[in-house]
Amino acid sequence: MRPWHSQDRHVVRLDWGPGAAQALTAYAVAAGSPVCAVVVDVLSFTTCVSVAVDAGLRVHPFRWKDESALVFADERGATLARPRSATRVDGGVSLSPASIRAARGISDLVLPSPNGSTISAVLAEAGAEVVAASLRNRAAVAAWLVDWLESSSGARAQPAVVVVPAGERWPDDSLRPAVEDLWGAGSVVAALAERLEHRGGPLLLSPEATAAGAAWLAVEDRIGEALHACSSGRELVEQGWPDDVAVAAELDASDVVPVLTDGAYTRHTAR
Repeated sequence: MRPWHSQDRHVVRLDWGPGAAQALTAYAVAAGSPVCAVVVDVLSFTTCVSVAVDAGLRVHPFRWKDESALVFADERGATLARPRSATRVDGGVSLSPASIRAARGISDLVLPSPNGSTISAVLAEAGAEVVAASLRNRAAVAAWLVDWLESSSGARAQPAVVVVPAGERWPDDSLRPAVEDLWGAGSVVAALAERLEHRGGPLLLSPEATAAGAAWLAVEDRIGEALHACSSGRELVEQGWPDDVAVAAELDASDVVPVLTDGAYTRHTAR
């Protein structure tokens, strides 16, 4: 990564998808900075993680949807989330926050996802501490980040917060920037900036992070309506999953922060 793409003059940095997540994090780690990375995949990976961790589950992100996922789950005595379409008739847990909320008797969940799960793994491999943020827990994540920044203040280089809106995929597997993830990322940025206002200034937020925060402010008073109207929301509603959009719109409903620990998201809270 070239220095001008690194956003290294700022504490809070933001860019899209797994490639940027890896590059921003690796650059900051190589510069000696502690890095906390925030994955945002509102519809629906990080909303699923939030709902699951609220219920006391450990969530194991998994990159692929093939037989290796089943082996991975069996080795851990975990439940493997199925595709939504596979649960339409006979039920079960899927990449659907409503299905996770309804589940019983589960302690560990393997959650494959082409976007949020993959980015979680990429960030951890690049050397970041990784948290999962959604609209449900964005204020809690911001409070946790303030604690993390304070605990990292003695490092030899400036700590970095890398916010990663996951986006979706077009049929050719190219990145589709998804506005719900821009709003979700911006909601975390705005909450963090509010808590750090007394020591903010131009070096706190990169222009990319500032733009995401502005996008959030444009919809924060009508986020439910906006989620239902955006492309990803319409897709879920018209395919028969309106409850998943409603769960994703539960703004600040959770004070729990999912932190990736030993390969699984587990329950944490800010001090």
